[in-house]
Amino acid sequence: MELFELTAHELGDLIRKRQIDARELTESVLERLEAVEDRVRAYLTLTPELAREMAKASSESESPLAGIPVAVKDNFCTKGILTTCASKILHNFVPIYDATVVTRAKEAKLPFVGKTNMDEFAMGSSTENSGFRPTSNPWDLGRVPGGSSGGTAAAVAAGEAILGFGSDTGGSIRQPASFCGVVGLKPTYGRVSRYGLVAFASSLDQIGPITKDVTDCALLLNLISGHDRLDSTSADLPVPDFTQALNPSLDGLTIGVPAEFLGLGTEEEVKQSIGAAIKVLESAGAVCEETSLPHVEYALPCYYLIAPAEASSNLARYDGVKYGYRSPNAKNEVLDMYQTTRREGFGAEVKRRIMLGTYALSAGYYDAYYLKALKVRTLIKQDFDIAFQRFDALICPTSPTTAFRIGEKTDDPLQMYLSDVCTIPVNLAGIPAISIPCGFDRKGLPIGLQIMGKPFDESTLLRAAYGFEQRTDYHLRRPTL
Repeated sequence: MELFELTAHELGDLIRKRQIDARELTESVLERLEAVEDRVRAYLTLTPELAREMAKASSESESPLAGIPVAVKDNFCTKGILTTCASKILHNFVPIYDATVVTRAKEAKLPFVGKTNMDEFAMGSSTENSGFRPTSNPWDLGRVPGGSSGGTAAAVAAGEAILGFGSDTGGSIRQPASFCGVVGLKPTYGRVSRYGLVAFASSLDQIGPITKDVTDCALLLNLISGHDRLDSTSADLPVPDFTQALNPSLDGLTIGVPAEFLGLGTEEEVKQSIGAAIKVLESAGAVCEETSLPHVEYALPCYYLIAPAEASSNLARYDGVKYGYRSPNAKNEVLDMYQTTRREGFGAEVKRRIMLGTYALSAGYYDAYYLKALKVRTLIKQDFDIAFQRFDALICPTSPTTAFRIGEKTDDPLQMYLSDVCTIPVNLAGIPAISIPCGFDRKGLPIGLQIMGKPFDESTLLRAAYGFEQRTDYHLRRPTL
């Protein structure tokens, strides 16, 4: 196999044994990028010289991930490097500081390959809402990679990076991981600092890893987890060594299978793969039983009131005054400058969500919509709390479908929103969840299994995922480009 096809832990072992060095690995990834990026289009900004510099300096770090090339989603602030959130309104924004996660990766000497494409301001499920261009799925270039972290998932799947950072507000790490046949984990809200992540919906956003296998996921989660005084929502709790959870035996583990997730328009091949995954988990020693989360059917409308409401507030700062785009077509009036700049700078999906959120928060509608959505959110969280009194983890499909064709759902926002129907409840409840490859459909497209866990119990998620992974080979398959 080529170096870019290997996992981070395999490459780390080779580096420590001096069988390869970080510069050789980085060149392998950069050569791969040059060969396939014009077809995958995973990146918005490339930083090859920075990657080479960091690879050269990687011997200074004792991190097990030192020298392993990483892709960074373009809504993470990166000092001195363009950060656009895939929006024309930030087409020229260069931050003066790094996100905390970026700082930790730099300290560990992970070479930065570049900033990856995404749905504009993380609003979307296909990366087609990027203000610049869509990204293609490496398994089928005519299909979407998922979203909003589609660029990162595509880069990792295609070998254009070994590791990746994504953000997840309603499924934006897990759904593209599922579509691209890689591993993606959304940690518990507060486990990883959000400082320097450009906000979409502040009570839902969370940063997490996108990797080739579960071991890499545990290693990267070790690196980025922990309290940060710069983030008031960061949890001041001890962080375990997540690699200690990687036990192939699942003896004594109880897993619930919520019946609600196997309806909701789930494709038959996806259901079959989940059924087969249950048998694999049981063969590893787990006990799987059907359960119910009665309020998750309301998660989608609940999310599409809360998330747009928070977005309408967070995105008010983009007005053409402080930074980013200012329309040259505005009249010499402040109000016209605001309106023209936002009309020209934001894409259609961002405008749609700002209007939805502003409406939900407006006088006369706040109680009927936003306040009611917050109450439903509490009921959804209570469903999970009750289920976790009986089970160690819950499983369901990551997405009801495999990757759809580029352009297939762009004219039907509701169908696009339904792509996240299995992932959204996790964000509303603030719990951790991981997506791992669990099969392929007849078209050769990956299918993802989502494992959900108790708050701050990422270790159990990783244990269950690792136990499954050790008995299957789905994570070993690579797309042909």
